[in-house]
Amino acid sequence: MDTQVITQKPIKTYKKRAFLVDVFVRLIKEKPMGTFGGAIVLIMLLAGIFSNFIEPYPPLEPHPGEFLQAPSSKYILGTDNLGRDLFSRILSGARTSMIVGLVAPAISVLISLFIGGVSGFLGGKADMVIQRFVDAWMCFPELIILMSVMAYVGQGLWQVVLVLGITGGIAGSRTMRGAVIAIKENVYVEAAKAVGSGVPRILTKHILPNIMPVVIIIFTTRMSGAILAEASISFLGFGIPPPEPTWGGMLSTSGRRYMLQAPWMALWPGVALSLAVYGINMFGDAVRDLIDPRLRGGLGRYEGSKIQKARVKKLEVNN
Repeated sequence: MDTQVITQKPIKTYKKRAFLVDVFVRLIKEKPMGTFGGAIVLIMLLAGIFSNFIEPYPPLEPHPGEFLQAPSSKYILGTDNLGRDLFSRILSGARTSMIVGLVAPAISVLISLFIGGVSGFLGGKADMVIQRFVDAWMCFPELIILMSVMAYVGQGLWQVVLVLGITGGIAGSRTMRGAVIAIKENVYVEAAKAVGSGVPRILTKHILPNIMPVVIIIFTTRMSGAILAEASISFLGFGIPPPEPTWGGMLSTSGRRYMLQAPWMALWPGVALSLAVYGINMFGDAVRDLIDPRLRGGLGRYEGSKIQKARVKKLEVNN
């Protein structure tokens, strides 16, 4: 009797993509609104970086005899009460907002990582003392703290960045503490302690890599908060002093004063601020959904469904 030899083709193995590449691919395929928000953030970032090359006129240069000009071919977004080009001032304000929106959250994340990491990893009395300080800090409204500190340190861009970074870092340390406690209770951390690993090695090799998704999420969500906070304190007169163009300052001074006579003076800074916050929020929400700490080490929903479909197709062909 002839025996039929059945040969089975080797199953193709799927190479796992790099973490950032996988997040980028899934962002485009699964989160169209997040991709749209990321595009807005990228445009704002490029506008802030290259504003000196894009601005048709110097943002601080007045044009005599051309006060409160409506949008036209010469002045795309019109002019303000001093004859300054609003388009150039909006671009210059984008640079200020991007500096605040990137540097302040970076400082905030570092402070949150330090306070929350020390509190969550040490535990005990140290954790209790640190958390009581954080509780006392969070009892005060954030805007009141910002106004009080800015009134003491003075106005300026880097003063705003430092104050926003420090105040946001203390308030956000509780989230970081929870992430550190969740990772510290895992078996592999106990195994590292059992084999004699020191605290620096445990922190750098086991704790920090596993809380990076939380760090990224906090950074993206803090960006929009920092831009709004800068606009708020500049609107109230405690932020970046004039004539430096900022979106909040443009809304506060001449924009509010000439709102009925020249509504474009308040319209365009408000639109720019709304677009920036909307784009950052959409992008941050998408990143938060994609970087789920419960999926660490996996291939993600999109990649997993792709492999599952390939396996089903191979079974159908074999049958």
